[in-house]
Amino acid sequence: MSQNDWQELEKKLFLQTIKRVPVTLVRGKGARAWDDRGREYLDFVAGWATNSLGHCHPVVVKALEKQARTLMHTSTQFYTVPQLELAQLLVDHTCLDRVFFCNSGAEANEGSVKLARRYGKLRLNGAYEVITAHDSFHGRTLAMIAATGQSRFQEPYTPLPIGFINVEYNNIEAIKGATSEKTCAVLLEPIQAEGGVNIPDDDYLRKVQGWCREKGILLMLDEVQTGAGRTGTLFAYEQYGVEPDIMALAKGIGSGVPIGAFLAKENVSVFSPGEHGSTYGGNPLVCAAAHAALKYQIDHNIPAQAKRVGNYFLAKLGGLKQEFDFITDVRGRGLLIALEFNQEIGDKLQLVCLAKGLLINRLKPNAVRFMPPLIITEKEVDKAIGILKEALEEIRKAK
Repeated sequence: MSQNDWQELEKKLFLQTIKRVPVTLVRGKGARAWDDRGREYLDFVAGWATNSLGHCHPVVVKALEKQARTLMHTSTQFYTVPQLELAQLLVDHTCLDRVFFCNSGAEANEGSVKLARRYGKLRLNGAYEVITAHDSFHGRTLAMIAATGQSRFQEPYTPLPIGFINVEYNNIEAIKGATSEKTCAVLLEPIQAEGGVNIPDDDYLRKVQGWCREKGILLMLDEVQTGAGRTGTLFAYEQYGVEPDIMALAKGIGSGVPIGAFLAKENVSVFSPGEHGSTYGGNPLVCAAAHAALKYQIDHNIPAQAKRVGNYFLAKLGGLKQEFDFITDVRGRGLLIALEFNQEIGDKLQLVCLAKGLLINRLKPNAVRFMPPLIITEKEVDKAIGILKEALEEIRKAK
């Protein structure tokens, strides 16, 4: 089948829930991907920040192959070794004590909220409300849409589940004003990824943690996109001097396999048997792959590489900002970076870059996002910058 045939088939078969970029990818290796015509692309999307070690990293492939020949699935009715090995690795390298595995970031956040509500019922006189932030993103389930502070996600599905209050991000007074006897937790992203790569003040999370401690409520961090080395440390909370009571993970911890998790402090781990579960969550196949990927990150200090190359990338993008007056902002941390414009050229830039062999993510009508694999090199950044410069020049001339 031709590329057009595949894309026409998608239009016939799939619910049209996303505007796809017109390319059919069939193979990947490292920071590169190839389409069904054999054309090569430099991938600065990485599965929406999921392929932390790039496409088909040998350590992940080896773990998958070995586990696929051994044991793929049992359900959590039984003990399995890969699940426990991954749990131990996470507990050893976080400030948290207990783990639950699921299949996605949305499920990780759902589980986190369920745990917070259970804690509220048992320890906070039935408190159930969770304070979240405007421009946040926590997943696509109905409850997580209610948690997500963006009306464009919420309005098509009203009435939404109750129990979520959305307030201004990076504003401790807004959280204080929304806190009541019904509040059981505050849920925040250390850096808002889908909302625009919005970076809070350095002391914001410390202030939120202080308020939560004062009021006896829980601090929950959604590190689905910022975790697993993406922002230059293994987990972003390490950069802010805080310790969450509950943390949600997914995306990069599996480097391409579908896995999510939420972790909790011992004193918050109030679930009893039967109060939460997942058929596929923590199955041996994905746990073996995630363990291999995360251990490789830790053993080879990949987060430090992400910080170094991310700073290099930010500096290069800053150079483009000086050259193109319609670029209004360059912001990011590690290898989670946004480029913002004073006009709505996000879609156009994404397509022009595609034609030139670079995959990027249109974040908003006036912004694009870069989430390359954490193993990206300065040389590959230079190539991406060259393509971006050509694309921006083309757009400027077309105005």
